[in-house]
Amino acid sequence: MRQTWLEQVTSIAERGREILSRTPAARRPESTEALCDRLLAQRGEALGIALASELVGAIQAMDEDQIGRFAHMLAARFGADPDRVESAIERWLSRRDAESLRGLMAAAESPRQELFRRLNVAPGGTQAMVDLRARLLSRLPEERELQAVEADLHHLFSSWFNRGFLRLEEINWHTSAAILERLIRYEAVHQIRGWDDLRLRLAADRRCFAFFHPALPDEPLIFVEVALTRGLAAAIGPLIDPRRAVASPSGADTATFYSINNCQRGLRGISFGNFLIKQVVEGLSADVPWLKSFGTLSPLPGLRQAVENPDSPDGFTEARLRALIGEKGDELRRLTGAEDPVKALLLLLASPSPRPAPVQTALRRLSLAYLLHVRRGKRVADPVGHFHLSNGARLERIDLDADASERGRASYGIMVNYLYEPERLELNHERYVETGGVATARALVGDSRRVATAWQQQS
Repeated sequence: MRQTWLEQVTSIAERGREILSRTPAARRPESTEALCDRLLAQRGEALGIALASELVGAIQAMDEDQIGRFAHMLAARFGADPDRVESAIERWLSRRDAESLRGLMAAAESPRQELFRRLNVAPGGTQAMVDLRARLLSRLPEERELQAVEADLHHLFSSWFNRGFLRLEEINWHTSAAILERLIRYEAVHQIRGWDDLRLRLAADRRCFAFFHPALPDEPLIFVEVALTRGLAAAIGPLIDPRRAVASPSGADTATFYSINNCQRGLRGISFGNFLIKQVVEGLSADVPWLKSFGTLSPLPGLRQAVENPDSPDGFTEARLRALIGEKGDELRRLTGAEDPVKALLLLLASPSPRPAPVQTALRRLSLAYLLHVRRGKRVADPVGHFHLSNGARLERIDLDADASERGRASYGIMVNYLYEPERLELNHERYVETGGVATARALVGDSRRVATAWQQQS
């Protein structure tokens, strides 16, 4: 039987360990720093993989203090040589030819990158480095000197996890138990409460797709859960109700993407979600050809924070909130007795649903303002909105009282439908990434104009 790539590498590593065990260095314990030096100096393949495997095992066994010391050692010892870089710059400035440019590029690359490349060849090496970056990301806010180490990993991962290396797989009840267990653990949007709940999420009227990488065959990188529905779903509760009846997929006309999860913290900022959505749309179109629409039921996680704790003159301000409330202010004051319409609205938002009509009108306006006008540069500030809009989706509908869970409190219970029209994805994507323009459904145009007028009056 033909060996897989991972089995072949494991065999080479075992033979390398046999050779390594006969060397004088094997008779004395080595620090991880010494292992790094030896790995970079090693030229033979078998010994190199054996050394890399030993270092991978050491990294995986480290506690948080040890990881911190190891990361600081990588930052201090294995960065680019400043003198070599300066000499390469001088040669480039004097010659400006291809050879001096190659020399400059080689000098500017840190030895860490070659160390990470060699670690990547060892069994378990890719996962060890993904986990290492996850641990580094949690330390960066307090330890900025580790930025260079994290940047090297980010640079390499951008190539190693290129879409060309990923494979899309449909996950169903017959998928391996190891992968199904990971779905339960990695679901961070709408918790899966055990095996019975998972089975319902993989029923006949549901689909689930994930991206995998050859070096991490049992580890989903990102997965999407899809409900086959009549029309776009307007609330999350019925979709994930553990007592729901399974519907026939033949009665569905819409694929509603209701949960998208990045599974590996160490791959944060490595983009492959856009390819996932597009490929799933293509796959569903072939598998369920009677589907007419593809859209999402997405959270709006930052809305409440943005409204109640404005932290930027480019975001919500008291004046903008009053302008958005507009003519509904008198009704809000009558409902609460508060003199200020903004305070009246916040009091009413603290009450459970269903909410009075003027509150609902104000909420729709606040949601549209948040999605269309609260920005980080050209991009919308809401991370979920940015994800879908950058993938070419259209802002389709604002759903009030769509999420009654504790998580839904972050958005006052509001969720959003984004529509994926296959023939317009590229056009919408290009417009958004170039100008920040948001494709918006015709039904939202009137409200969008009112919101834009109120927002601009207070700018």
